[in-house]
Amino acid sequence: MKFLVHFSRIFVGILFIISGLIKLNDPLGFSYKLQEYFSVDVLNIPFLEPYALAISVFVVVFEVVLGVFLLIGYKSKLTVWSLMSMIVFFTFLTFYSAYFDKVKDCGCFGDALKLTPWESFTKDVVLLFFIVILFRGVRHIKPLFNSLFTTIVAVLTVFFCLWFGYHVLMHLPSKDFRAYKIGDNLIENMNIPDDAPKAIQEFTWTFNVNGEVQQFVTNGSYPDVSGSYIGVTSKVIKEGYEPLILDFSIESDEGEDLTEETLQKENLILIISYNLDTADEAGMYKLKKISDDAIDKGYTVVGLSSSSASTKQRVKDKFQFNFNFFLCDEKALKTVVRSNPGIMELDVGTVKQKLHWNDFEKLILDNSKK
Repeated sequence: MKFLVHFSRIFVGILFIISGLIKLNDPLGFSYKLQEYFSVDVLNIPFLEPYALAISVFVVVFEVVLGVFLLIGYKSKLTVWSLMSMIVFFTFLTFYSAYFDKVKDCGCFGDALKLTPWESFTKDVVLLFFIVILFRGVRHIKPLFNSLFTTIVAVLTVFFCLWFGYHVLMHLPSKDFRAYKIGDNLIENMNIPDDAPKAIQEFTWTFNVNGEVQQFVTNGSYPDVSGSYIGVTSKVIKEGYEPLILDFSIESDEGEDLTEETLQKENLILIISYNLDTADEAGMYKLKKISDDAIDKGYTVVGLSSSSASTKQRVKDKFQFNFNFFLCDEKALKTVVRSNPGIMELDVGTVKQKLHWNDFEKLILDNSKK
């Protein structure tokens, strides 16, 4: 039992710290995932959606803290009870998501590692097994250091997590795992190679044949059946190739696709605000000088938002912007930059700079672009 407890202690502690730190690096991204869980289509508790960010910060800080507490042996009974409560809740959540096919990615490891719903559930079941061992053998969990030093480490862990969470919210994630990170090329990340494997699907067709309901399975072709058609269902047998970027597009308010034309531009500054009504006003005021400077130095400046045409025009008039806003999907813009508003510099699709509105002053504009 002692060996199992020590192994479980190390395994669970390290996994909780890694998982928690990845999400703590991007608590805003995890809050978007919680909003998805809280939505009407999933858990149907939409009243929690406005509190998703606060819940996100609490959960990820608590996850890291519990991992550290377990490793150093601080308040072992309270720590193990907390671990048990958390893993039972998340095991239910991932099972619900997998069984009812509600959420495609649980967000357990943020954007660093994508897990399918069933993979997430399996991971939680494994963790539950080891936490049960800790629960039964909690008497074997002893502090690694003396009482004072253990308490100091515990307190410093809490303060570090709170500081780090605040820091990345006020700036940007310290480590960007998304397909829009500095150095990535958006055009390449959106492309599908000619030789990319295609998805394999199975179609089940239902017909009424001489008064009898019959089903016919094909790979997509319409079956040669003498009967009246009732319906068809499909399921994916094997996933095909998916590009890193699926839902990013730029359109005019009239519906014209401007994605390729825009991304091919050199020296492009994208002003990003997924929702202009909720954009931070201090950040919006900063944009006037920055955008004017960029235009004066030869950059092309384009705004992207999911807001309505009337809202875009109202905001443009209010802040006297000298650039136009085009239409882009809200979820995609939330993924591009964890800031509202935010700035991204591109050169023929390659990301050169990306900034939170708190750091707009750090944008480097090259005078030679004129």
